[in-house]
Amino acid sequence: MAKFTFNMPDVGEGVAEAEIVEWHVKVGDAVEEDQHLVDVMTDKATIDIESPVTGKVLEVAGELGDTIAVGAMLLVIEVEGEAEEPVQDAAPKLAAEPALEAAPEPEPAPTPAPAPAPVPTPAPEPAPAPSAAKVLASPAVRKRASDLGVDLAQVKPAEDGRVRHGDLDQFLAYNSGGGFSPAGKARADEEIKVIGLRKRIAQNMAASKRHIPHFTYVEECDVTELERMRGDLNANRGGKPKLTMLPLLITAICKKLPDYPMINARYDDEANVVTRHGSVHLGMATQTDAGLIVPVIRDAQSRNLWQLASEIGRLAAAARDGSAKSQELSGSTLTVTSLGPLGGVATTPVINRPEVAIIGPNRIIERPMFVTGADGVERVEKRKLMNISISCDHRVVDGYDAASFIQEIKKLVETPVLLLSD
Repeated sequence: MAKFTFNMPDVGEGVAEAEIVEWHVKVGDAVEEDQHLVDVMTDKATIDIESPVTGKVLEVAGELGDTIAVGAMLLVIEVEGEAEEPVQDAAPKLAAEPALEAAPEPEPAPTPAPAPAPVPTPAPEPAPAPSAAKVLASPAVRKRASDLGVDLAQVKPAEDGRVRHGDLDQFLAYNSGGGFSPAGKARADEEIKVIGLRKRIAQNMAASKRHIPHFTYVEECDVTELERMRGDLNANRGGKPKLTMLPLLITAICKKLPDYPMINARYDDEANVVTRHGSVHLGMATQTDAGLIVPVIRDAQSRNLWQLASEIGRLAAAARDGSAKSQELSGSTLTVTSLGPLGGVATTPVINRPEVAIIGPNRIIERPMFVTGADGVERVEKRKLMNISISCDHRVVDGYDAASFIQEIKKLVETPVLLLSD
């Protein structure tokens, strides 16, 4: 037998190091050639690292959250035959769904069957329950369920077949006695190491707030007519994708940005250079199981409503299933962030550095308003209202310009026919 040292491979694109986000093996495990060993995260993507040999794991390089340099020891594997030179060029691959699959749990040892009861007709045996290892869930959900002694196969997911923390909370609440958890019942403390995408998000947000003097402006818009037009377009869309509010808002933004070039910009504060971009590469903040990801709609200014709707759907799906390419997750010049129906009355979004602005539409609500009709008579009507927030870098964007820009957006969404005019 010999020791085989497997070094951290070169994952390309000038990456010098990567963070360990999930081990799929441990010391003592037998591994096969091409078996999935570990997930590592670079600034570009999450990478699956596979074993170049068959053998037994003797040593692993570090714990979750540790950073490993390219060329440094990643694992030591015991193999048959003579010792070989360390290997560091095994081909890694992009994870199709980063850090979502956990190693299968071992099957429990069979329990001896009890002596049959002396009854005339034995009852039929129940069908075997599904294995918890086959349930779709993230490693964090699996670990929490294991710590709580919960069989994931008994937890019913709310959507798309994947068990999430909320589903586990509902299961625990319902099974705590009486159908609901008593108010104020204490839960055990949890320590969760900040790694992977969540660590990147924490670093980026901290850097943004530390370096950028934010200010936020909020304006109320009457979107009654815009919603009516959206309904008409959807009713006659044929095979086109369904329109949400977002493509309409993006169209309004792109129409007015040429008059406010300082908003569609990036600021290199080390070189003291502001680049005002002619094209609108719009970042679209998207919530995923792993955290917030910002895929980019390239040349948003050149796309019509239906093309925007299609690209929004495609990028959001790619971000959530982990298939988004690195070039689809970088290079934005301005970001839009929306919580949809959860949007709240007003938000103060954090700028996606090195951009200088971020726009956040909020929830649409219905309220009575005074409206002056064509006859000049003022009446009270039920209207649909939505606040639009914008946070800006005060080093680059003046408050007057930010307010003027949002006022121009307000004119377009309140007179939506202008969105479709040249």
